[in-house]
Amino acid sequence: MVSGRAGGHLSAMQIDIWSDIACPWCYVGKRRFEEALRRFDHRDAVAVVWHSFELDPDAPVVHDEPQAELLARKYRVPVAQAEAMNARMTAAAAEEGLDFRFDRVRVGNTFDAHRLVHLAHAHGRQDAMKERLMRAYLTEGLSIGTAPVLQQLGEEVGLDAQLVRDTLDTDQYAAEVRADERRARELGISGVPFFVIDGRYGVSGAQGAEVLHGALEQAWAESRAAVTIVGGDAEACGPDGCEV
Repeated sequence: MVSGRAGGHLSAMQIDIWSDIACPWCYVGKRRFEEALRRFDHRDAVAVVWHSFELDPDAPVVHDEPQAELLARKYRVPVAQAEAMNARMTAAAAEEGLDFRFDRVRVGNTFDAHRLVHLAHAHGRQDAMKERLMRAYLTEGLSIGTAPVLQQLGEEVGLDAQLVRDTLDTDQYAAEVRADERRARELGISGVPFFVIDGRYGVSGAQGAEVLHGALEQAWAESRAAVTIVGGDAEACGPDGCEV
């Protein structure tokens, strides 16, 4: 990331992303965004911040029912139709190099996982933590609502074991999760993933890499556009002195 100040030095362009770990389109959107960022010439001047969003805040730590049955009840469709929805989602993920295994998924509450992402952010490991949690949930079938699993995953991405334990044993970063969710409501975000680029452009859903790349290019160009001078010349001071 390139930091800077006024006077010709480039400053970082921040990308804020709201998503839930238990959101398959969020994982697909993450891959598409990564591809868009790879194509972006100014990617070294981009700072990415992940924000919390819970699709089901009232979910238990772990659901006893299979994911397909929960999906069928949510959308009021037969289980076979829910399984067909999963198959389409799996195919879309495969196009991005992801291996979704809905037969393994153990649906559960994601609040503590979001707290862990905030801990990782404080120690420069946020993206790695987000990636590990999504893979654990959507590919490996791990119960990301449970403390032992979160402890293991936090340590895997390089977080200090005691810091992870202390976070999970307390309400640390709970306020940060709630603040993210409150900000999402203020922005009118009702679905995820949702990308806010440079504080000026909102991109909703798992858009293709070309759409995300175009938004990056446009935001960069507009934020670095030359200043339009109005009013003509007037007295001013310069390197050689002041006009009198």
